[in-house]
Amino acid sequence: MRAPSPLACDPARSRGRLHPEERSALRGPRDDYQRDRDRVIHSIPFRRLRHKTQVFVAPDGDHFRVRLTHSLEVAQIGRTIARALGLNEDLTEALCLAHDIGHPPFGHAGEEALKAVTAEAGGFDHNAHTLRILMRLERSYPRFDGLNLTWEALEGLAKHNGPVAQPSWALAEADAAFPLDLHAWPSLEAQVAAVADDIAYDNHDIDDGVRAGLLSPEQIRSVPLIERGWRAAVERYPDLDERRLLAEVVRSQIGLMVNDLISETRSRIRQAGVASADEVRAAGQPLVGFSQALQAEERALKRFMYRTLYHHDRQRAAADAARAIVVGLFAAYRAEPAALPPGWAATLPAAEPERTRHIADFVAGMTDRFAIARYRELVGPIDLPEGF
Repeated sequence: MRAPSPLACDPARSRGRLHPEERSALRGPRDDYQRDRDRVIHSIPFRRLRHKTQVFVAPDGDHFRVRLTHSLEVAQIGRTIARALGLNEDLTEALCLAHDIGHPPFGHAGEEALKAVTAEAGGFDHNAHTLRILMRLERSYPRFDGLNLTWEALEGLAKHNGPVAQPSWALAEADAAFPLDLHAWPSLEAQVAAVADDIAYDNHDIDDGVRAGLLSPEQIRSVPLIERGWRAAVERYPDLDERRLLAEVVRSQIGLMVNDLISETRSRIRQAGVASADEVRAAGQPLVGFSQALQAEERALKRFMYRTLYHHDRQRAAADAARAIVVGLFAAYRAEPAALPPGWAATLPAAEPERTRHIADFVAGMTDRFAIARYRELVGPIDLPEGF
């Protein structure tokens, strides 16, 4: 087995957990980061990702990706990169699997709706809500709330998009309970997880967009990065149909991005001269990333995807309906708190902003299909556009 890099996070030197725990062999010979990963996998919030939007709202096709399958794909890419760089694969995997746990129903449309209805209570942010779930809301353990993940796992999730200068109320609350050095860059494992997320959705959303009929092979080939991959695939497999060619292009493009990332990251590490995980955090810059050339092409791909897929008229109509469902549900529970499940109703705070945040916590935990069912039960019929 390859020796770990001195830049890797070491479970034996972890900064620990918010609630100290005794180590026990009763649940298997695992280190702290392996326990983090396993706690995420066995948690209820992780299972709920099965019925939460990735790109297509409440997809009725069995082959479309959802938040759960996306998270699994991110984890596979993240582990591959971590192994090549000599980083801790278990911590990387835990971060990849948990990174979207804070998403409300209907993805970003649901988040926008919750942000609007909670504006006077500080708003809503899915990254910060991930910390809220993992540190407070999930209650499966006898002596603490949350999953009691290690500092390194929580730090990586808090800084999924890099250092945080102005944390939201939820992230500030998490940081006050267990200081996470929000001003600094996170570990290399966390940086790998963040870019693995980009690699996964950059490529798999193309596949789902074509499968849904919202993108055509001709459209996607207008992106130079994809066109080069398409020509290479045709040259190698001239007898393939378009469906198989697309699958090959997506696979090859993921490989291209991963290889570029590994090479560029090694170069940045050499130039930075860092020698430990703490020096990585103090480097003042991201050390994991694409080369300048590929970064420009990846950004061009993102612009294409926003223009043609994420902002497609059908997607906009679905997002409008999703926002209406979330806003309607929040208003219904606000007006009639007794409609909340007994445990949630019994613990509803009387004062603001806690009252609003409590209702938002419940709505944010819903899956797409549960939200639709509760809306019809509490608010009334709703006409769902094509794509639901």
